Order: sequence, then structure tokens, then C-alpha cells
Amino acid sequence: MHTPLALSDFSRHARRWAGGALLLAALLVSLPALAQKPVDPTAAPNDFVQAVADNALQAVKNDEAVKSGDLKRINELVDELILPYVNFEKTTRLSAGRHWRQASPEQQQALVDAFRGTLIRTYSGALANVDDVSRIDIQPFRGDASADDVVVRSLITQQNGPAVGVDYRLEKNPDGWKVYDINVENIWLIQNYRNQFAQQIQQSGIDGLIAALNKNNLR
Repeated sequence: MHTPLALSDFSRHARRWAGGALLLAALLVSLPALAQKPVDPTAAPNDFVQAVADNALQAVKNDEAVKSGDLKRINELVDELILPYVNFEKTTRLSAGRHWRQASPEQQQALVDAFRGTLIRTYSGALANVDDVSRIDIQPFRGDASADDVVVRSLITQQNGPAVGVDYRLEKNPDGWKVYDINVENIWLIQNYRNQFAQQIQQSGIDGLIAALNKNNLR
């Protein structure tokens, strides 16, 4: 009998990146509200990330339902302001590693959908836990803005605990930048999930992994 990967395994590791997700979920709540502005995915990488954060900030500060912890409304804002700028397919494909090529197209899409639900829960949970003194400082961009794959670095501070370094890996697509990986304190999200996915696939196959993710997403 195969032992499914426990909910705590997925949730515990997902929470590790909750602070990182706050960049895209309005961690700048301690700053004055900014006028909403269009996000230009073709801008410099750090400007692109800053614009996404600024718009999410304004939404959080002005939405009473979010401030009261309404998860349905939080999920709506994540869907509107965060998801268009995340490449879930690439995150899932790299997390699955060599097993991705062994999956059928139907399994690949089902896995993307299931993992998308896991990451949405992470973003939404992070946004729901924003406190009044939380803030993020995006570091000056040191890379080559003309490259197709770059890292934007930041420092996140919250009410309790030291500042945490969070990096965002972006890929340039035909329509501009998209985030596909997050690094919190030198641990990349994709690498961490690759190990968990491999364990679950070894136990119960691709379908078992999809089932485990979907089960966790319902809780």
C-alpha cells in the first residue's frame, strides 16, 4: 500500500515561501497607498516586479473584505493581480523534472492545475497574514536586463523575526516577464518540490501525485 505524501509535507514547505509570495501579494502594507498603474511586463525586471507589488498593495489597503480575512475575496485578488504574471506551467514542469516527459499531455495539464491550486493557497495564505509593519525592499538590479532569465532580489521584514532574503527568478516570454521560481534563504521552491514530487511519484505514480495535491487543495 502506497503512503501518500502527507498534507503537512506540502503545506509546511509551501508556507516557507509564503513570505516570498507576499511580494506579489502586497507585502508593502506599511507604505502609503500608491496610485494604481498599468503593469508593463516588458519593463526592467525590478520595475516589473515593483509594479505588480504596488498594484496588489493598493488593492489590499483599500479592500475591507481582505482586511477582514475574507479568503474568497483574497483568492479573487490573487487571481486578478498575481496569476497573470506567474508561469505555472514552467514551475510545474521543472518541479516534476524527468517525470514530466513520462506523463501524458492530459496528466501534464492535470498536474499543472493541481500544483497551481497549491501555490494559490500559498499566495492567499500569505496575503491573509500581512501585518502593519511588514515591508519589502527590492534590491538594485545587478543582472543583465537584456537576458531572458534573471533574478530580482529583495529583503522582507515583518513584525516578528529578522529580515529574510527572497529572490524571484523571472523568464522573458514573448509577452514579457513572468515569475517561475522563488528562493527563500537559499532554498529554491522548484528544487524543494522536485524532491517531494519524486518521492510521491515513486510511491504512486503521476496520478498519485495529482491526487495528493488535489486532496490537499480541498482542505
